[in-house]
Amino acid sequence: RSLIPVIETYESDYVKLTDPQMRKESLSLRYRAKAGEKLALLLPQAFALVRAAAQRTVQMRHFDVQLVGGMALFHGSIAEMDTGEGKTLTATLPLYLHSLRGKGAHLATVNDYLAARDADLMRPIYDLLGTSVGVVQTDMGRPQRREAYGCDITYGTAKEFGFDFLRDQLVIRR
Repeated sequence: RSLIPVIETYESDYVKLTDPQMRKESLSLRYRAKAGEKLALLLPQAFALVRAAAQRTVQMRHFDVQLVGGMALFHGSIAEMDTGEGKTLTATLPLYLHSLRGKGAHLATVNDYLAARDADLMRPIYDLLGTSVGVVQTDMGRPQRREAYGCDITYGTAKEFGFDFLRDQLVIRR
């Protein structure tokens, strides 16, 4: 909770930015992450930027409890949330932060419908920040999957991610 006031300070500056200025700020965070700056140090700025982008694009503002949930997820903990508490919105925070390194971030859900729905609902946030989003679906071919995995953030099911990993390992071994 001690980071919430820091996030709010950055957010108050970010909400005043134009769309191109927000994208430029996002690019700055990406450069810093790729240069080796620890993601934990970028967390307040990244979360504030996502919060401001969400408010502007999908007219939703992360509640403080969602920020805390996003921090827990970022640090590898489990955050339990009931239906309607905003898991889809909460996930945008650690997904965006992890995507900054350019190595991809994945969100695994239980079925293709939820993967596609969540990606489509949150896509405007990511688009504003210059972050690409892909979706892996059961009926996709290899080229489409490769394209989805090439995005900064990829939504899909745990089953598809698992089988794709196994298929890739078999190809590498051959």
